[in-house]
Amino acid sequence: MRANHKISIAFLPIVWIGLRTLAQSPPPTLPNAPDAQLLLVASAQSAPTGASPVAAATEGTPTLLTRPEAEKIALANNPRIHISQLIARVQHQAVRERRADELPNMNGNLTAVEANDGSRISSGSLTASRLLVHAGMGVQVSQLITDFGRTPNLVAAAKLQERARLADAEASREDIDLATDQVFYAVIEAQETLKVATQTVSARQTLTDQVSALTSSKLRSDLDLSFAQVNLSQAMLLQLNAQNDLDSAKAVLSAVLGYDKQMNFQLVDDAGPLPSLPPDPDVLIADAIQNRPDLQSLKFNEQAAQKFSKAQHEQLLPTISALGVVGGTPAGSSQYFTTDWYGAVGGNVSIPIFSGFRLTAQASEAALQAQSASEQTRALRNQVVSDVRAAWLNANTAVQRVTVTTELLKQANTALDLAKTRYDLGLSSIVELSQAELQQTEAAIGNANARSQYNFAISTIRFQTGVQP
Repeated sequence: MRANHKISIAFLPIVWIGLRTLAQSPPPTLPNAPDAQLLLVASAQSAPTGASPVAAATEGTPTLLTRPEAEKIALANNPRIHISQLIARVQHQAVRERRADELPNMNGNLTAVEANDGSRISSGSLTASRLLVHAGMGVQVSQLITDFGRTPNLVAAAKLQERARLADAEASREDIDLATDQVFYAVIEAQETLKVATQTVSARQTLTDQVSALTSSKLRSDLDLSFAQVNLSQAMLLQLNAQNDLDSAKAVLSAVLGYDKQMNFQLVDDAGPLPSLPPDPDVLIADAIQNRPDLQSLKFNEQAAQKFSKAQHEQLLPTISALGVVGGTPAGSSQYFTTDWYGAVGGNVSIPIFSGFRLTAQASEAALQAQSASEQTRALRNQVVSDVRAAWLNANTAVQRVTVTTELLKQANTALDLAKTRYDLGLSSIVELSQAELQQTEAAIGNANARSQYNFAISTIRFQTGVQP
């Protein structure tokens, strides 16, 4: 008994090149996020891990860095940006996969059969109609005519999911911007605190030397010298803590900027006038509902869930397809047929009758998921309203704090000058002078930090409203 053999090879004909061109389409542009596509197409394809718009700082050579430059470095280097962009690109391929169901499906076959003479019964892949000694090749084509909206709804759901992932990518950009601003102003505060602490150490060292000389001349008591030395030690401790806070803040900044080692940046604060505070939080709330990318993402997810729910319900409808086949059998056909080529066209209607209630369960599941997505959108919208109003209140308090700390520093400087004059004239004790020095140091630190805190409050408003400068 001779063995039966069959070789089946699937390939894509050259015609598929044109269909592949039709199937490809660029990712849709997300409204209110013009930079998302730029990063998605350019950065995600080839984003160098160490890329930076400014020269990388070495450990021994500080590099001046402004806030916009820090944001550019973070957007270029931070891995969260690349992750969100790649996820959006993955979803774009999912759209193409869904669209493939609407396009023709072609398969090519090369078949050679050596059969036992007269065999007409078979099992398995070699059916009875193939049990003839022959060799042939051909192409099979199938095209979906209609499934009454199921496939178009699946494609629409995939496209909406892609837009949601693009919105997520834009949300990641804004998250990184806010994190960069937060740590930037934290470093600025640490720098200013260290500056005040250094000045305090210098001033108290001078006072200690002066009191020490007066004590040696018996013009001041040892108690005065002890107070002066205690105040100097406190200033030195403040300087040590300020230096540690600065180093820690710089380490966090390096991580946010996407570096795997600590970089030595010297941050430069904007010396211009403070940005103005929007007068009406209701306007900010309207902007947030319109522009927040995370809220847009949930809206797109909700719409995608609705499309998918509709598609799942349409599984219960028939599917109509067109079929075609053409080919030739150059070897063996002359023994059985009058021609060595074959061809046929036809149609097929598939009607779901009963599937153990699986299709109805899937439709109900999708409907419930759509309702859940709608509630998630509503919950985030309520949270956005609360967050924007809280951000505006914090910024309003911060701008008032700038005015108060400026006046406080002015008064503290005046009080310190008077206390020092009274002490030099012997009209007061060193306790009064020490108290004035402490108040002046606290006022100087508070005034230095108030400006940075207000700038960060404005950055938080921009983040909460989704409106970037």
